[in-house]
Amino acid sequence: MKLILMGDVNLMDVTNPAEPFRKILGELHAADVVFGNLECCLHLPASRHSDANEGFFADPVVGGEALKLACIHAVGIANNVNYGATSIAVSIARLDEVGILHTGAGPNLTAARAPAVVERNGLRVGVLQRSSVYWPTDHEARDDAPGIAVLHGHTAYHVPMGRLHGGIPPANRPGIPPVIITWADPAYLADFCKDIAALRPKVDILVASCHWGLGREPLQYMTEIGRAAIDAGADVVVGHGPHYSLPVELHKGRPIYYGLGNLCFKTGHLGRRHENWIGMVAEVSFENGRCGSDNFRFVRTMPAMKPYSDGRRTRPRCLRTSPRGARRSVPRSPPRTTVSALRPEAWRATLFR
Repeated sequence: MKLILMGDVNLMDVTNPAEPFRKILGELHAADVVFGNLECCLHLPASRHSDANEGFFADPVVGGEALKLACIHAVGIANNVNYGATSIAVSIARLDEVGILHTGAGPNLTAARAPAVVERNGLRVGVLQRSSVYWPTDHEARDDAPGIAVLHGHTAYHVPMGRLHGGIPPANRPGIPPVIITWADPAYLADFCKDIAALRPKVDILVASCHWGLGREPLQYMTEIGRAAIDAGADVVVGHGPHYSLPVELHKGRPIYYGLGNLCFKTGHLGRRHENWIGMVAEVSFENGRCGSDNFRFVRTMPAMKPYSDGRRTRPRCLRTSPRGARRSVPRSPPRTTVSALRPEAWRATLFR
């Protein structure tokens, strides 16, 4: 059983459903199960939507056909742009119409928390998604209200009383910046772990998907959620949201992909261009119900909005958490043609435009 886990997929302004995934179509079709984060609603509002407002909208006919042609089996729809009761309902209806399973949003909290379960080759793959990035204006699903399934995080600003680590000035210096501390809300995290534990005996493979993050490094609440999901029974944790390729950690031998970046994403908030950004595609293979291998490849969205990869796979073992807890990450500003390895003797991934 081979799973392909993709980064953010935004199909705004797509007019030809055959274009977005054309360069990687063969690889997607060769996988047993393909899952990605759908970073748009398959809905076109009656009035023009401003890029300055929340919500990304794609033509439901074209977008749905594009996902279907790519043989994407399930998508996560718990994210900050899956916004608005009408947009959520219309988008879900279109996904149902083209036969693509979804998790993370619905007409009420029970539906939003429900997993997507894909049955392939006699095995069942279950996916659960939560978002820690959402809006306070009626975005969270309730028992009696539509929305997305969320996992709330908290932020605090700590003024150091001493040197926490090298590079931080001592506390006797005026103007010392605070240390940002984040943590997952215990009640929300407990509910997520409860859902994972309940799904575990019903599926052969369990994927926990999280829409989270800010910037290029995992925050404390993200590692807390990711490890707790593995402890609760997830086989792999996949993160979306920051639009960067983030580090990979192996927790108890199971991968946590903190951020796969963009797979297919042309325009972001305020009209910001996302083409040419680097993302990752994770491949996880299971043998006899256990993770046999896990690899990832870098991909780049070309200006014509076609993600492209050279097909070379990279093992995430060199990105695991070190004994001291210092996490290695991919380079912050990779060159246009080649990304050098963290350990040059271990691997090298080549990117093509």
